[in-house]
Amino acid sequence: MKLSVWDPFREMEDLLDRYNHSPQKSSAKNRDSIFEMGDWMPVVDIEENDGAFLVKVELPGVDKEDVGVNIEDGVLTIKGEKKSRTEDKKQHRIECSYGSFIRSFTLPKTVKAEEIEAEYKDGILNLTIPKSAEKAPQQIEVKVKS
Repeated sequence: MKLSVWDPFREMEDLLDRYNHSPQKSSAKNRDSIFEMGDWMPVVDIEENDGAFLVKVELPGVDKEDVGVNIEDGVLTIKGEKKSRTEDKKQHRIECSYGSFIRSFTLPKTVKAEEIEAEYKDGILNLTIPKSAEKAPQQIEVKVKS
């Protein structure tokens, strides 16, 4: 009989890995439109400065042609696919994520969607979303009649 050390955390990691890499796609209805969920989810950083929102999306191994950026009804959507380049080889471990991805973010009304700038270099998508000048609230004097 062979004795081995039981690692409960290893079993939990295996279970989570199987759950996270499920090949099924799902969709949910929200505001009369269908939002998809991809096979994997790239990480995103969003920063803000005085003039713009800066969005950085890490897309290692994704070709520029396989990435799309869209703005509709105040929602920024980044969508694409990371294609697997495997051949008929014996594979010992697959940890990289492959398949379609989609990320959506609601933008404030103070952005100039038509002036977005996008740059894709070394697997990093950088979006610069300029802000429009915010209108100050208008003061209206209310006259009280006596």
